Amino acid sequence: MLPTFMGLETAKRGMSAQQGALSVLGHNVANANTDGYSRQRVNLQASSPFPSVGFDKPYMPGQIGTGVDTGSVQRVRNSFLDVQYRGDNSKLGYYSSRSDALSRMQDIMNEPSDQGLAKTMDQFWQSLQDLSTNAQDSGARSVVLERGKAVADTFNYLSNSLSTIQGDLKSQIGIETKNVNSLLDQIQALNKQIADVEPHGMLPNDLYDQRDLLLDQLSNLVNIKVSYSSSGGNSLQNADGKVSVDLVDANGKSLGTLIDGTDVTTKPNYLTVNYDSSNLVSSIDVGTPGTKTIDIKDFTSMGKIKSLIDSYGSEATATDPNIITYASMLNKLDDMASAFADAFNTAHKQGTTLTKSDPNDPNSSYVQGGDFFTIGNTTDSKITAANIQVSKTLGINDIAASKTSIAGDGSNASSLADVLKVNTITIGTGAGAVTSTIDSYYQGIIGGMGVNAQQADRLTSNTQTLVDSVNQNRLSVSSVSLDEEMTDMVKFQHAYNASARMITAIDEMLDKIINSMGVVGR
Repeated sequence: MLPTFMGLETAKRGMSAQQGALSVLGHNVANANTDGYSRQRVNLQASSPFPSVGFDKPYMPGQIGTGVDTGSVQRVRNSFLDVQYRGDNSKLGYYSSRSDALSRMQDIMNEPSDQGLAKTMDQFWQSLQDLSTNAQDSGARSVVLERGKAVADTFNYLSNSLSTIQGDLKSQIGIETKNVNSLLDQIQALNKQIADVEPHGMLPNDLYDQRDLLLDQLSNLVNIKVSYSSSGGNSLQNADGKVSVDLVDANGKSLGTLIDGTDVTTKPNYLTVNYDSSNLVSSIDVGTPGTKTIDIKDFTSMGKIKSLIDSYGSEATATDPNIITYASMLNKLDDMASAFADAFNTAHKQGTTLTKSDPNDPNSSYVQGGDFFTIGNTTDSKITAANIQVSKTLGINDIAASKTSIAGDGSNASSLADVLKVNTITIGTGAGAVTSTIDSYYQGIIGGMGVNAQQADRLTSNTQTLVDSVNQNRLSVSSVSLDEEMTDMVKFQHAYNASARMITAIDEMLDKIINSMGVVGR
């Protein structure tokens, strides 16, 4: 026969289970606006029936249910959406950072505008054209001299500004590398906490959420692959376990292990960015420097760090003319300034000035032109965008506008103007040398920068759409819906009240047995 107090125990279990469900529900509502929180649910299951199988079991026609047990408290999350989100988030980190870097470069170059280098060189060209028709006019000569100084100053400004931003990018690479290493430390620390809890048969859901949030942040910086291993002991089947994190390339191939989740007592393998003698990024170390070195040409991963490296300049991008970096832009400006100055000086030396070889002899010949542009920094061996300047000894009468001693001859001024827009010259050295006019070469630089910037903007927009879409799908699964929680609250509340009412009914039955039976005849 059934135990007398079995109904009380069954109802008590019902109250306890519904109370636990209401507690979890309250936790969900409290964290409705917590970043990275995944809603949790109580897995209710029927408790073991009575009687259990055995030789001494009481005789009954069948087993009777004994109520409900709380199986586990599980968070609601889709791991496939996590993998998809982190893959797209790495791309977003790359393209958004790339777009920002190229946008800053466009702001510096400021083309097309009235303040850019193209406009400044056009004004210099126009002043030379004016000088060709007024070769002896001191006003025209003064304008040429000042326009030449403006060209040199613009080269200097562009070079200095780009170098400053490039330095900022190098600092940012260091900062973001430290962020990666800090995230690795935090993830491994959570690994250890989770490994201490799971073997006892519990699910540390809030620790899972914290770890997944850190993994999401890490995926924005570098491209990662996450794998899981059991914590052992009495871990539940639906326990997430400890995570291992690998740095992977664009094809998903591992470049090195950042976190070994199988041994939570070890420190993560930190990232270190290395530079060569030219101050370009040459390689990346995973772990102790020299233990696992990734050549930068093999580092085809996505993420913000890769984008910063590509924008700053590396050995991999140095030979790729299709990728605009700050290092390549500075090199192109240096090549342009050097080729322009050399060609202009050569043409200037072929003309004659208004200065006599012997100022006291009116019949003496006119002096040949000298260097119009010189090196501003005496420690440099060649003219660059950073050091180009108009010769400090050059006066307005030293401008070689003429090819003859005939008064009013401005033929050499025309030749000087042709250096900017007509004459084709070799710009650069080695495999990257280009034969072009100065004007066309600069237009090509600006055009290439514009194409790279537009592509980065477009891919940023497209990737942002993908990330938002995947994140929305994640939120539809994991986020807390207050309407749904309120509905469940009413459901659990009614179930709790019903179990309480069952106890009241059983209490009345027991009262009848205890206080009303066996009193006949008294």
